Amino acid sequence: MIHLASRVPDPAVRRLTATLYGYAFLSDLVLLYPLYVVFFADTGLSVGQISSLFVIWSAAGILFEVPSGAWADVVSRRLLLCLAPLVTAAGFALWVLLPSYPAFAIGFLLWGAGGALVSGALEALVWTELDRLGAVGRYARVLGRARTAGVLGVVVSGVLAGPVLAVGGYPAVGAASVLACLLATIVAARFPEHRPPADAPVDAPVQAVVPVPASGHDPAAAVRPVAAAMPGDREPDGSPADDGDELGWWDTLRAGVTQVRTRPPVRSAVLLVAVVAADWGALDEYSPLLALDTGVRAEVVPLLLLLLWAGVTVGGLLAGVGERLGRRGYAALLGLVGVGLAGGALTGRPAGFVLLALGFGAAQLATVLADARLQARITGNSRATVTSLAGMATDLLIIGTYAGYGLLATVVGNAVAFAVTAGPYLVLGLVLLTRRRPTVVPASSTAAAAHGPR
Repeated sequence: MIHLASRVPDPAVRRLTATLYGYAFLSDLVLLYPLYVVFFADTGLSVGQISSLFVIWSAAGILFEVPSGAWADVVSRRLLLCLAPLVTAAGFALWVLLPSYPAFAIGFLLWGAGGALVSGALEALVWTELDRLGAVGRYARVLGRARTAGVLGVVVSGVLAGPVLAVGGYPAVGAASVLACLLATIVAARFPEHRPPADAPVDAPVQAVVPVPASGHDPAAAVRPVAAAMPGDREPDGSPADDGDELGWWDTLRAGVTQVRTRPPVRSAVLLVAVVAADWGALDEYSPLLALDTGVRAEVVPLLLLLLWAGVTVGGLLAGVGERLGRRGYAALLGLVGVGLAGGALTGRPAGFVLLALGFGAAQLATVLADARLQARITGNSRATVTSLAGMATDLLIIGTYAGYGLLATVVGNAVAFAVTAGPYLVLGLVLLTRRRPTVVPASSTAAAAHGPR
């Protein structure tokens, strides 16, 4: 059991979470979301060209991801959260003003840059502030609710996109999207940000009381989110804390890379985030094409996508319950992702989106749990940098997914390509089931394992 002492009044936590939820909602209240693939198709782009745009999008994320994470660690995470929606808004404006492949490509570069500014900075700011407030144990639940707030933004976008498109066409949809980004910037300015002093240790350990069982079960599993799901190697006791002093941009970047490279628990957590998040993150972009293949009109596509985002909403809200999953439970969750996505796609009917919603909801829950596990393993002042490395790994995998999907869809169609692309979740679930359990951690190290390298 984790015992967390509340060092400040709850209103401080409520202000942080309210700002976070508002920011997440407005950042995804983009009416172009459910329509931009249809917009590209209406402009005359092929599936191959659309896939190439997605590759450009991910490549932009890779280019900016880690440098922006180190910038957030050195300068201001709140500043980057303010800038990100403005950069994204510029891309959306370009799309509707000059609809063409080059404009779409530049817009995706800007969108990728905006996403990179948020990735790492947001998670690091929230974890650090919750840690300062003595509420770091709420991180997975808070992150799950933030993801749900974002999903609600997408849901509202899906409801409004069709009517706005019918009334004002794509220019009106684009203008509404830009307005939502501007509002997100205003909300981001309300984020609290307290940087630790240069001579103070970062991320003080959470006080934990964990009984050591007589069996070979890992005792730290009682205090870490989804730890039993993907056990990693342990570091020996007395591992030095890294980057405790104030560092410049280059040193912060190097410290984050070194932490991932030299610490197996952090590296395995980074890889888990990338593998779990990449596939469904890529498949989400093709779901409008899958909807069109069922025979519905373009105006109905946003309504079908609402089913998917309803599933994702439920998945985010279940983060608190999901933390109780052991390794077998997490493996079963990944199996549910694979079966739901593949089965829903292969039906070829609008009713199949119910199964797809189940798969997407399970994928959201699996991603939140993987991210919480990563944050619990990071130490030092390079939190945003390490998180951005996970984002970069995710983008690399997404690029491969886009390329493979584009080739498959050209030959066998969207439904089969969608189902095949969901297959890695089943493989990862089997890997988890067949992997050996971790060794027992001495009782003297369980307090460090609860918050540090685990």
